[in-house]
Amino acid sequence: MSTTPDADFSLELHFLPAWAKESPKANKFENYRGGPDRSGDRDFDRKFTRRDRPPRRPQGGPARGPSDNRGDAPRGPRPPRREGPGRRPDRRDQGRPAPAPPPLPDVQVAFIPDDNGVDSLARQIRMTGRAYPLFEIARMVLAKPERHSVTFSVKAKAEGAAGQTLFLCDLDDTLWLSEDGAVQHVLDRHFTTFYQPDRTKIDPPRGVYTFVAQCSLSGAILGPPNHHDYQNQLRRLHAEKFPRMPFETFKSKVRIVRDEAVVKKWIEDQSWKTEYVCLNMPESLRLPTREEVEKHFRQVHLANIIKPVETHRLGGPASRNQRDRELARLLRVRWEEQRRFPIQVATALSQQFSARGLQFFKVNRTVTHVAVARPNYLDLDATPVSEGVRRIVEYVVAHPKCTHKGLLEALAPAVAPTEGAALAEASAPAETSPELAAVMGDLHWLVQQGHVIEFANGVLETAKKPLPRPQKPAPAPEDAAVVPMDTAPPQGEVSGPAEPVATVATVDAPPESLPEAAAAEPAQETALAETPTTAPQA
Repeated sequence: MSTTPDADFSLELHFLPAWAKESPKANKFENYRGGPDRSGDRDFDRKFTRRDRPPRRPQGGPARGPSDNRGDAPRGPRPPRREGPGRRPDRRDQGRPAPAPPPLPDVQVAFIPDDNGVDSLARQIRMTGRAYPLFEIARMVLAKPERHSVTFSVKAKAEGAAGQTLFLCDLDDTLWLSEDGAVQHVLDRHFTTFYQPDRTKIDPPRGVYTFVAQCSLSGAILGPPNHHDYQNQLRRLHAEKFPRMPFETFKSKVRIVRDEAVVKKWIEDQSWKTEYVCLNMPESLRLPTREEVEKHFRQVHLANIIKPVETHRLGGPASRNQRDRELARLLRVRWEEQRRFPIQVATALSQQFSARGLQFFKVNRTVTHVAVARPNYLDLDATPVSEGVRRIVEYVVAHPKCTHKGLLEALAPAVAPTEGAALAEASAPAETSPELAAVMGDLHWLVQQGHVIEFANGVLETAKKPLPRPQKPAPAPEDAAVVPMDTAPPQGEVSGPAEPVATVATVDAPPESLPEAAAAEPAQETALAETPTTAPQA
């Protein structure tokens, strides 16, 4: 993991309230320069009433006088609606259903916490002894790219079905959904690694040209429409710059320019011939066009640079720099889903914490917490403990929602650390009295054993007595008499009185003969319930 401040894990700072995280030295008005003082002008609101305001000046025209009639001004045609994602919402579109987004790629995305960061978290949990909610730690891991890595993997398909394939570019560790996209990326970003352009002076085109075609989107000059290379230039520009735009729409963006300077610039560009020299080749080779360059790259370099993969793991910052738009959109959607409910990251954290010896339990059977020990009930009547341990347990039971600081102030009031002493503790070691050391030692033992739970907000709570397990009903005696069906007396005969199969307690039986389990009442549900598994349940 990176050692930058953004990648550091600090559980103490993360679980502070919002007002405590703000810097007290921040001045929100340091850049405010003030404005004109109008507090003494009582008639300020009266001076600029609607009647006394100067007339508005229309855009692109002279100021109107008070006698101008707006109805007499000629109105031009209404401008057409601007299409695209950036246009303003129209009232005519309010009743139309929003278009469905395109389907996401069939690729699995997994967020894995960094091992070094998990080591830091486990170390802080052991040092503080506190219990932290697992899902909040998972959200903290997702908050910074440096705290996790991302794994892209292809979903398994049925036998014979063609699934999605991932392509990895070894030059910059980027993933692509198609081989063509990866090839275009290499030729755009790493062209000089394989080829070198070489320009040679040639004769300018013959004839007189008064106008040329120019792309209004990129500004590229395509030449006269009647030139022999015009269609090739048009299709090449569309394939390189605007492959997602329909070709007919792209052709509508081309305009005819009659500017002499633009025509002269096109003639100057046509007076040079560009060839591409292949680098890192045993023999010198020159290619005339970009189409030949792409063909040569696919034949010579494609197998070594771009490889199909089924799974690939990227670091958090590297995953955010994906060039493939669909993969970037998929990553964003999956990240937002995990931010709302980080079950995937929490499961990975539970496995990593379990390998480091930490334990899990649920509070009120809902919120999973991670701590050094699971709740372990301490029966003071049946377990011999010291007087200091008894005092701590009795105080926590008698004062619900008490805090660590309140406990120390109550049991060692004369030597409880103040707020100023806690701040000075970081700069110079403070001496601890024997009374305070004894209380802190006993509390540390109780927390490590799970008898007392200290939560992330500092609240202390004792482990509750577990519920008694329900007793199974006693099995029937083996020597019970059972009358088979074939031993019934024949019709017309009268048999004697049948003997009873088993004896049961009658109403007149004494209370001692009744089972104790039938008279026992179920105990109430405790606040802290111990779970037998070490991994959180979804």
